[in-house]
Amino acid sequence: MGLRRQSRERALQILFQWDVHGKGGHWLTDFETQHPAEPEVKRFADQLVEGVLVNRPELDTLLGKYATNWKVSRMPIVDRNILRAALYELCYLPDVPAKVTVNEALELAKRFADDEAKKFVNGVLDQVLKSDPRLEAKRAELVGVKREA
Repeated sequence: MGLRRQSRERALQILFQWDVHGKGGHWLTDFETQHPAEPEVKRFADQLVEGVLVNRPELDTLLGKYATNWKVSRMPIVDRNILRAALYELCYLPDVPAKVTVNEALELAKRFADDEAKKFVNGVLDQVLKSDPRLEAKRAELVGVKREA
């Protein structure tokens, strides 16, 4: 498994716990102790977690806009945090290609969520990519990938 995938899994696990507990504390210290990671894995995971936490209101607004018929607060915790992390990558990490972000989010959904989650995650991310004006460069990049295929 690649380092970035390990980082994304680690970030998802931390974000899940953060959603359950509402803040850092003993659980985070325990997690770090029980799940040591290579510095590069930890660095990218921490970047994702921090990015999601800092930008959570905006990410949740975006998520609520494109997850039709779903309130963010009612989404399964795993799905919600896969989407938050993927939206953070799409909107704030220009060096990560959209195709990579979407594929990694789908892999997380396959591994950590139920069968319907993969479709849900794919549908929401597809709508965001098609519609959000900030993602023009990433849309163009995807079109270029499709033309090459």
